[in-house]
Amino acid sequence: MIQNERQYRITKSWIARFEESRIAYAAHELSPDVDPGMHKLMDDAIASEIETLQGQIDHYEQLRDGHITGREITSLKELHTALIEARIAARLTQRQLAERIGVAEQQVQRWEANGYTGVNLDRLQNIADALGVHIHETITYSSAA
Repeated sequence: MIQNERQYRITKSWIARFEESRIAYAAHELSPDVDPGMHKLMDDAIASEIETLQGQIDHYEQLRDGHITGREITSLKELHTALIEARIAARLTQRQLAERIGVAEQQVQRWEANGYTGVNLDRLQNIADALGVHIHETITYSSAA
């Protein structure tokens, strides 16, 4: 998942590199001792990587441009993704979020890079409040066996 503009630019540059590699590989004549199917496998692998990266670009752009406005989560394990997406949808940088909650930008970078692992519930609520996130979750209890 692309989490910031820097990662967005890097991902775009990787797509360009893979596309250049794909063109160069297509123009490259295989030696007779290479299985012809190998050429197709290599092309498919590069195309697959481009498709994956382009999907990440598209998702980031949709969040950033306001086309995605929410996420349904089915587990607390998905909360970190929702908070990162909420920051992007709010068009806030990691620095701006850090300023809103009174921490260093590097702290927000670490939290996001680590999926908010180890961040206490009060801090998560502060982050959600700073982002204007409204959480409505239904908790279902298991019956006694």
